[in-house]
Amino acid sequence: MFVSHTLFVVAESLRVTTFSVLVYAATGSPLWSAVAFAAGFLPHLPGSMLLGSLADRLPPRALLAGGYLLGASGALLIALVHLPVGTGLLVVVVVALPGPVFNGASGRLVAQFLEGDAYVLGRSLNNIAGSAAQLAGLALGGTTVAVLGTRQALVAAAVLYLSAAAVVRLGLPRLPAPPVAPADTAVVRASLAGNLRLLRLRPVRLLLLAQWLPSSFTGGAEGLIVAYAGQRHFPAGTYAVLMAALPVGMLAGDLVVGRLLAPRTREQLVLPLITLMGLAVLGFALEPGRAPATVLLLLAGCGFAYQLGLQRPFLESLPPELHGQAFGLLGSGIMTLQGVAPVVLAATATAAGLSTGTAMGLTGALTLAAAVWIATCRPRPTSAATTAGR
Repeated sequence: MFVSHTLFVVAESLRVTTFSVLVYAATGSPLWSAVAFAAGFLPHLPGSMLLGSLADRLPPRALLAGGYLLGASGALLIALVHLPVGTGLLVVVVVALPGPVFNGASGRLVAQFLEGDAYVLGRSLNNIAGSAAQLAGLALGGTTVAVLGTRQALVAAAVLYLSAAAVVRLGLPRLPAPPVAPADTAVVRASLAGNLRLLRLRPVRLLLLAQWLPSSFTGGAEGLIVAYAGQRHFPAGTYAVLMAALPVGMLAGDLVVGRLLAPRTREQLVLPLITLMGLAVLGFALEPGRAPATVLLLLAGCGFAYQLGLQRPFLESLPPELHGQAFGLLGSGIMTLQGVAPVVLAATATAAGLSTGTAMGLTGALTLAAAVWIATCRPRPTSAATTAGR
């Protein structure tokens, strides 16, 4: 799972950024570039709401391998067929729709085999590997696009997706899905009922929002980096350096917070780290040059470690039979909001005549507002046993 997830993140990072560059080159529009970046994120929420129960109903090996094969198919189709921009966006949307099912199955397996603080450390290690893999994807993307072109970079992404599928198929044991629902229960009905049950639990609901909002606002700013570099007339390839700064900061933050700090300290640092993230992104309102922008993104990436302080409380608040669906819902909320944010920001900036830097700075202000809300609500977990009857 660790190896396949790492390969998947490299492939996904390569595919998302390359497709965004492909669309920006075809249209010259920051708005369409943001839409291209968002297209793989927006379908996650409806996918989770309608299909999420499959994460707890189907064997995980087949789900994960199938998800990686679907990603490879989408990347190859866009690479090999010269599709109109709108059709390419539709392909990305269709491929992304069942993503929460695959992510939920992966999260359920991690929670199944790691308990207590080992679960948080496992998530931290996964985050560190994910940040390193994202860097590899950006570096590979920048090099491949510069040397061979965008379509060849998408072919490389497809090869990585296929490699991840092969690792899962050959290396993961054939584990059965837990018998949590009758086989004849409708998937959509079970998914809607499970999500409604999760959202009715106040600790789960608050902890979901606390993980969704700050990271999604900052992720929205990430979706405008390509357009920011273009509007500031930075040298070719600078977008890859700027986009790499965020995962470098995430890697450093996870190393320090996840591996060196005690569980109680992690939970106490949630608000300070969100504040750091918000202030760093707010700095883009000053239209920084390449070096200051890189530093700001490094600091923002470090702030993402706030999520580690919420991982164990979130897991302890979940009904055990809905682990897969809950992790799918968590990931889909983050992905969807990260997809909505850059599109809304780009559209707002275009309509109001704002620069891309100002639009990015707005996401920093929203992140700080989320920190204030979290401090006010103070979402605290209760065990699933005590909340199940509420």
